[in-house]
Amino acid sequence: MHVVTTKTVPRARAAGIFLSYKAREHILAYLLLAPSLLYLTLLIAVPFFYAIYLSLSDATVSSPGHFVGVATFQQVMADSTFWLSLRNTLIFTFGSLLGQSLIGTPLGFLLAQDVPGRKIIRAIVVLPWTIPVALSTIAFKWIFDTEFSVLNWALRTWHITSNPPIWLADPVWAMVAAIVNNVWIGFPFAAVVLLAGLTSIPVEILEAARVDGAGFLRRFHSIIVPMIAPILFVGALFTIVFNMTNLSVIFILTNGGPENYTQILPTWAFNVGILGGSLSSGAAIALFLLPPLFVIVVLMLRTLGAREW
Repeated sequence: MHVVTTKTVPRARAAGIFLSYKAREHILAYLLLAPSLLYLTLLIAVPFFYAIYLSLSDATVSSPGHFVGVATFQQVMADSTFWLSLRNTLIFTFGSLLGQSLIGTPLGFLLAQDVPGRKIIRAIVVLPWTIPVALSTIAFKWIFDTEFSVLNWALRTWHITSNPPIWLADPVWAMVAAIVNNVWIGFPFAAVVLLAGLTSIPVEILEAARVDGAGFLRRFHSIIVPMIAPILFVGALFTIVFNMTNLSVIFILTNGGPENYTQILPTWAFNVGILGGSLSSGAAIALFLLPPLFVIVVLMLRTLGAREW
């Protein structure tokens, strides 16, 4: 016969209260996650799978289309514009990344210095990144304009050259102008990422290295980079994704011209799928961004994991 003591009841009641508390905690966790999951589902997962559906059909703006398998992908790859756009996408992405890194890295070190008005300087530096991309690109379109280019006026006035290039009408210079525009928009992000990493390094470590005779390059290579590598990798990953999927700069500045020499996959997908009305081809072109991005993300995460190990 089981005898319930006076000590057993309070213990069972305490266990029940604890379990109910844990259950409420789990419910609260799911409720807090619900908005993020709903956002990811409605704005990312649903459009992504719908794009896959469209790419496997011959849908247009006037017809829901029928299932055609990979025929749309084969049709897109048979177009010479696809390979030109793919090449331009890689040039635009990594050319912008190089420029943003070259400007953002020294700027990050400068912002980390204790100088008067440091907060104001930081706020001014971040402005190009906070201004809407459309406004920045329209300003650069005026800077590189064929007839009213302020840059060409400066080049002539300062006697640097009497025959400046017609920026947006030349295949090479148009891509250079687009990269310069994108670098201007993105270099504050590179500087802020580096600044965040630098502020996480204990000052004592850098001071000890300086006392031991380590110069700036030695401290940067042996101390700073290894300690903030995760932050740098994540920042570089975000920058690559932003650059590769950037539609606004090319669309507003050149719209892929001249003769598709600045056409990139996002603008070509928009022109074909939305303006041209071929939803299936536009979706297929957009999905071609997925393989290179997937490879880049996997390689960078594996490299970061190997460094942490």
